[in-house]
Amino acid sequence: MTDEPAVVLSEDESWRRLGGVALGRLVTSFAGEPEIFPVNYVVQNRTVLFRTAEGTKLFSAVASNVVVFEADDHDATEGWSVIVRGRARLLRTAAEIGEAERAELRPWTATVKKHYVRVIPTDITGRHFTFGPEPDPHATVA
Repeated sequence: MTDEPAVVLSEDESWRRLGGVALGRLVTSFAGEPEIFPVNYVVQNRTVLFRTAEGTKLFSAVASNVVVFEADDHDATEGWSVIVRGRARLLRTAAEIGEAERAELRPWTATVKKHYVRVIPTDITGRHFTFGPEPDPHATVA
């Protein structure tokens, strides 16, 4: 990437990285309180698609005006984080569900997850981080 410790990723690179991992976090609001849920997901047509059962995750996702989805990855020397802001929609029509099923998204846990939810983005931002020691705050800049 670059020698900078933090670099903003392009929209295309943010989607590429988001599509390269399978576990993220969905942030919603329920009864005025923030909620966060780990979800396995796929990227499909520049949206985030996940499956869920009935419950707080489903209700709070589709009832919220805005949801936030975050995924990241790292190794010993570098990492990245991508955040998607948008609206979560419960897929209802046969065409929507058929398209979602083509993504072959399978639950990680041995539970029935009947509902597909798609996060339609309004914004995506990504950052790449290069890890290293903290600079000396007393060093003079030339």
